[in-house]
Amino acid sequence: MKIAVVGTGYVGLVTGTCLAETGNEVICVDINEEKVKAMQNGVLPIYEPGLEQLFHRNIKQERLHFTKDLAEAIKEAQVIFLALPTPPGGDGSADLSFVLGAAKDIAKLITDYKVIVTKSTVPVGTADKVTAVFKENTSVEFAVVSNPEFLREGVAVEDFMKPDRVVIGTTDVRARDILGELYGPYVRQGNPILFMDERSSELTKYAANSFLATKITFMNEVANMCELVGANVDMVRAGIGADARIGKRFLFPGVGYGGSCFPKDVQAMAKSAKEYGYDFKILDSVMDVNETQKKKLVKKVLEYFKDGIEGKKFAIWGLAFKPETDDIREAPALYIIDELIKHGASVVAYDPEGMPNVQRLLGDKITYAPDRYAALDGADALLIVTEWSVFRTPDFNYVKEKLKNNVIFDGRNLYDLDKMTKAGFYYSSIGRKTIA
Repeated sequence: MKIAVVGTGYVGLVTGTCLAETGNEVICVDINEEKVKAMQNGVLPIYEPGLEQLFHRNIKQERLHFTKDLAEAIKEAQVIFLALPTPPGGDGSADLSFVLGAAKDIAKLITDYKVIVTKSTVPVGTADKVTAVFKENTSVEFAVVSNPEFLREGVAVEDFMKPDRVVIGTTDVRARDILGELYGPYVRQGNPILFMDERSSELTKYAANSFLATKITFMNEVANMCELVGANVDMVRAGIGADARIGKRFLFPGVGYGGSCFPKDVQAMAKSAKEYGYDFKILDSVMDVNETQKKKLVKKVLEYFKDGIEGKKFAIWGLAFKPETDDIREAPALYIIDELIKHGASVVAYDPEGMPNVQRLLGDKITYAPDRYAALDGADALLIVTEWSVFRTPDFNYVKEKLKNNVIFDGRNLYDLDKMTKAGFYYSSIGRKTIA
């Protein structure tokens, strides 16, 4: 099948590459000429485990192409995926200008039946808006389909190639058959393709992310209570996670959620609910708690350094919002860094993949270390913000040699409490007793 993917961010590039992997001919289009040229030359613009091998293989086998020319991209495509950004506007609602703008341009170019698929995360009613744009700008037959992505950064390739489910929102029989055929190779093990109406499909994406964000936030609230009553959140987590109705996943406490999905999707769903006259109180609480949680480590730092932290130096391990990605959008580390600097401290940071993106954002406001141990040189304390595997088993004796004080604030609960007691650290984590 011939496919066009409009937009080459995380979703668009993973979608296009994985569709090419099953034998489709895919052409990805982007307005960034420099980015397009780099991809044409085999340069992958994002870090995503497993993507690079598929990217190069499908370019080499001439199934994956890149262009800046929208007309060229859609000319022979049967299916056109819209994988464009939908950033939050000033009021929290999703900005659909990129999606609707592309829809208008495509509508003016098509000459035969096309299936237009909104892959971007969009609010309820977007398919109707895209349909209206097409009707205003073309007399050619078309179908607009909602096909939300459920890709987790860090395992996005696996999620696409072996999805838990594929959600397709359409009332067009022809489009349903085409997309059923397209996604057939990805569900050979029996996972479902769920067909539904467009609005239900759009709401499914927001509902899924909002529920997961709520689950994370609930566990952070439990962790905060554990600290007050002297309980251990690890034990509480194991106790409730063993309940099949609750499940083990998304129960790890920390310094809040971040990334490109949860923050904007929760915000957009809450805003969308208000537009329909409904006050989604749970989501308002989730957002409030998450903002507070992002700064929890700084609160712990200030409680420890009672005379203030002006002039002190702090090492940070982890900048990306989660491990196995270079994505720093809404990353808790950025909020922590901002708070430390506001209090007059300096920051030296290390992240296996996220440093170039942070450097583009923050410049020389902080120092970037070449490795995890170099970040510790003369630091007054270490703050762990992202649970990269490389941070899980450090040489604690070497860490003590490097740090000015044997003090660690762990926002991801990476280390065993008994081990940290024996190692001789002041160790403060989330929802567990502090080792003094």
